[in-house]
Amino acid sequence: MKVSTRSGLASGAAIALACGFVDGALAQAPLPGPPLPPLPIDLPTVEHPIRVVEIAGGLEHPWSLAFLPDGGLLVTERPGRLRIVRNGVLDPEPVAGVPEVKVTVLGGLLDVLLHPDFERNGLLYLSYSKGRDDGLSTTAVSRARFDGRALVDVEEIFVAENWSVSETNFGGRMAFGRDGHLYIAIGERQEQERAQDGRVHGGKVLRLRADGSVPDDNPLVGREGWLPEIYSYGHRSPQGLAVHPETGALWENEHGPLGGDEINVILPGRNYGWPLATFGTDYDGRPVTERSSHDGFEAPLMYWMPSIAVSGLSFYTGDRFPAWRGNAFVGAMMLGRTSWTGHIQRLTFNEQGHPIQREPILIELRQRIRDVRPGPDGLLYVLTDENPGALLRIEPAD
Repeated sequence: MKVSTRSGLASGAAIALACGFVDGALAQAPLPGPPLPPLPIDLPTVEHPIRVVEIAGGLEHPWSLAFLPDGGLLVTERPGRLRIVRNGVLDPEPVAGVPEVKVTVLGGLLDVLLHPDFERNGLLYLSYSKGRDDGLSTTAVSRARFDGRALVDVEEIFVAENWSVSETNFGGRMAFGRDGHLYIAIGERQEQERAQDGRVHGGKVLRLRADGSVPDDNPLVGREGWLPEIYSYGHRSPQGLAVHPETGALWENEHGPLGGDEINVILPGRNYGWPLATFGTDYDGRPVTERSSHDGFEAPLMYWMPSIAVSGLSFYTGDRFPAWRGNAFVGAMMLGRTSWTGHIQRLTFNEQGHPIQREPILIELRQRIRDVRPGPDGLLYVLTDENPGALLRIEPAD
């Protein structure tokens, strides 16, 4: 079932922000990182010496990846291409059938996600920025069948009520929960009030059935003034979404403004505070609010001051890095608004689930990291958000 949209919202604030933002700054192309050093390269970490290997280069702002059952890899490129890597080689021809996307400073083709029963049904999901004739754009999701070479039976199953002139904060991360439902994180498009407004999808985590319809037990179904897809709200610019491998809880990370990046454990119907509570300040140094917390708001599990411009989020459950088992990995595109400081952060937790350590990894590469995911082989796979960008693999140095 396709979710319909109402008329677009184009407030004065949106028009004033027509130039958009890049990871919180006024929209312009991010300063390109330096070339990668000669690879492979061995690097130290606290627990394991690692080797970084390039699997595929020459990508244009890769955004997300998915592991195919046959050992292949799918990679999205923001300008609208879906690429496939087989036997460690990037196919020069993009996968056909990708929906039309609106390419902006940080918009375009975003996440790729396989259906939990992909081996049987061949279904995958793509999120992307979608435009229309009046110049506004929003986030959309299509479902398609992958026949090994092309997408067929492509169907747009969701279009967010989040139209704006902003060129960023589309969100677009997706995950299937243990309940079999599709979760989608949507940004507030630099219009702060949207995060608390139940009439729009911006600044929310949404919950849909696999066909795009609305589950009857969504927490806000039937509440006046609230769209039924909404699962949680009060988010700013979600960048990562993952299911905890032990608890089954849904974790989300998001950009703060100047400081205040967060990881949240998502609970149904809860308010995560933005912009009424935040640890960050506005870009001119003035406080967004005097509150970092408030009764009735869910506090973040952890936050960053200064920001690291969080990106992909995943958990390691493999056996190639035994000391990393159960750790979370978060991509970082820059530290404290400083170019060429992108890296990965490895996060550890105590038995009560409270965060303990934050180890930076790959900071020597000086690249914006857009996604980090463990593969079925127990190794870590990384995308650099550069042009040219690369698909990297982290393996034991021995």
